[in-house]
This record gives sequence, structure tokens and C-alpha cells, in this order.
Amino acid sequence: QVDVRPTLELLRNAGIKVWMLTGDKLETARCIAVSSRLVGRDQPIHTFGNVTDRAETHQELNAFRRRSGAALVIPGQSLEVCLRHYESEFVELACQSPAVVVCRCSPDQKASIVRLLKKHTQKPVAAIGDGGNDVSMIQAADAGIGIVGKEGKQASLASDFSITQFNNVGRLLVWHGRNSYKCSAALSHFIMHRGLIISVMQAVFSAVFLYVSIPLYEGFLIVGYNTFYTMLPVFSLVLDKDVKDETALMYPELYKVLMKGRTLNLKTFILWVLISTYQGGIIMYGGVLLFDADFIHIVAITFTALILTELLMVALTIRTWHWLMIVAEIGSFFLYILSLIIFKDYFDTRYLLRGEFIWKTLLITVVSCLPLYILKFVRSRFSPSIYMKLQE
Repeated sequence: QVDVRPTLELLRNAGIKVWMLTGDKLETARCIAVSSRLVGRDQPIHTFGNVTDRAETHQELNAFRRRSGAALVIPGQSLEVCLRHYESEFVELACQSPAVVVCRCSPDQKASIVRLLKKHTQKPVAAIGDGGNDVSMIQAADAGIGIVGKEGKQASLASDFSITQFNNVGRLLVWHGRNSYKCSAALSHFIMHRGLIISVMQAVFSAVFLYVSIPLYEGFLIVGYNTFYTMLPVFSLVLDKDVKDETALMYPELYKVLMKGRTLNLKTFILWVLISTYQGGIIMYGGVLLFDADFIHIVAITFTALILTELLMVALTIRTWHWLMIVAEIGSFFLYILSLIIFKDYFDTRYLLRGEFIWKTLLITVVSCLPLYILKFVRSRFSPSIYMKLQE
């Protein structure tokens, strides 16, 4: 395998802990760990001795505890005895070690170690293997990665992701994995925002009109809002990329930032709830304040402002424009304009051509979106994120 050393270095810089589980004997496993730079040449290595009972295990754990910052090499038999008596203590110490090598490890032990790490660390675990004896480990992991090698395709067929070389792991995790997480987070935010904002509008409408049991929008408008008018722009966010792949691989620390969970956590959930509540309230109260005599006018004003707000919010979130994003934004807008012309039962066509409708709709849209654009500009100027600094 080529570029094993740079790949392991990349994973370490990205904040990913690497454990090597192998069936080789102790001396061979240790040499492989040093030659692949899983363990640095000047890094101390603690070899866990052969233990058979609780007392010997306790003695070895204390010896390992005193060697802070040392990599751990442990035989599979000793590991089994250690986990039988001091499971939690061993996992805690091993997770603090920069690297762990388990030698003479059976396929069942490999799967047990993966399940053990998932249980005690509560963090996602990826398992990488290239042989049939790695299948159980790959299937036990959160993300199984199989390498097509000389030992056959058993591991590749049983895995979630199949690669041909170990050096592909770096790009798979640091580039594709990071993009997948960030795009999934953006989709989650907008799916929540898209549903909550129209719910807030319905709640405000019912409260203003003495809680009458009348829907703000007819069924077709609700269906159109969730599909034709906003679906493509929202789903085009999967094409968004904050940095180029070369930058992500050059600065793997960008991946480490994701481990803090700031992209998708309770704080971001509350933030998007507040944004949705603010915009839904502004659109609905703005429509009520600008409400004429006919109810159909408020429907036309607020629904058009809602569509424009959603399209502008997607544009506000995008960091790197793709031509399909532009097509989705413009296409959805003109599809809505076409709907205004065709579906005369829902909108008053003569009122839509008046300047009053245009300025009222634009005023509501500006008030709902402009503060967020200002906040984004201020943040980019005075508290830019890491990817913004790299773009500069």
C-alpha cells in the first residue's frame, strides 16, 4: 500500500484516533506500527505484558497509567483478561493514548473492540479492513470501510464504503465525510425552517382573527410550497462547498472543528426556531397591517413574501454557487410567477399587476430577511469562521 504514512498523519491531524487490530504476533505488529508512523520513532511504547488474573492486570494497568503519552501495544489474550476485570478503566486509559495496537487479535475480538468503543466513548467508530477476518468488525462499526485487496472482496462486499487503496481513507473522511455532514446539517435546518415558518404564520393568523378555524392557505398552495416552489433550492444545498477539496486535505484541522458539534446541536436548533418565528411573525403581521378589504389580497401578499423569503434564505446560506443552484433558484421563482398567472382561483390577477402589491410584498420580504443579511456581514467581518479565513 502506498502513502500509508501521510494518510495516518492526515487522520491524526484531523483529530481521529487510530487503533490497529491485527492477527500478527507482537514483534511484527510493533514493527508495522513504527514503520507506518502510526507510532512515532521517538514516541514511547508501552507493551502490555501477558496477564492471567486480576492482580497482574491491575499491576499492568498501573504501569501503563504512569507512562503518560505512550502508545499501547497489547496482545489479544491480555486484552480479554483486562476487559473481564477492568473494562471501564482500560478503555479510559487506552482512549487517552495517542495510538493503540492490538496483536494476536481474533475476528470476534475485533468486533468486540469496536462495540466496546461505541459503548464507552459514545462516538462514531469506523472500521477499515481488507480480508475476510475483518468482516465482523466492519459490520459492527458505524461506518464500515472495505479495501479491495489480495485477500479477496469479502471485506469490500460487507462494507458501507469500498475503496481500492488505504490512502483513499483520508479523502473519504476529511473531504467527502465533512461535506456530507455539513450538507446534511444545512438540509436539516431548512426542512425545519420551511415547515416552522408557515406554522407560525398560521398561528399568528388564527390569533389575529379571534382563533377562527380557517386555514390561511388552501391545500394546493401548501402542497406547492413544500414541493414545486421551494424543494429544488433547498435540496440544491447538497452541492454547496465551503472550501475546495485541496484545502480540506491540506488543512485537516477543518475536520476536527466538526467534532465540537457546533453545526448541528441544540444551539443551532434554537437559533433556527427563532429565525423561523421572527420571519413567520413579520410576514403575517406585515400582511395584516397592509391588509385591504379583501381576504384574497392578504393571501397573495403573504404567500409571495413567504416564497421570496425562503429563496433568499437559501441564497444567504450558500457559500459557493453552483450553476444548478442558480437554475433551481431562478426556475422556482419563475414557476411561482407562472402559477400566479394560471391559478386565478387563488389570486386576483388584476391586483397582482398593481404597484401596491409589488411594494407591499417587497417591503415585507426586506424586513424579514435584511436583518439576517446584516448579521451575516457583521459576523464575516468581526468573527469569521475558519473556512472564511482560508478563503481569504
